[in-house]
Amino acid sequence: MTAGDVHTVHRDGTWVNQVEGGEQASSTHDTKDEAVERGRELATNRGSEHLVHNLDGQIAERQSYGNDPASRPG
Repeated sequence: MTAGDVHTVHRDGTWVNQVEGGEQASSTHDTKDEAVERGRELATNRGSEHLVHNLDGQIAERQSYGNDPASRPG
């Protein structure tokens, strides 16, 4: 995983976007949908991965925005 990937997680009753390597949440939101939308924007701007977690902490979705290898077989 690249340093700087964006994780959307539920923490202390709110949804947050946390950039790997950062100490504080990049954004906080009342709903998961709002957090996912902002997390997507952050990951797109950074050219990184966006990982969306469920309430239990498991990764539910993973999207890459510019971090894919140049040539992929298939």
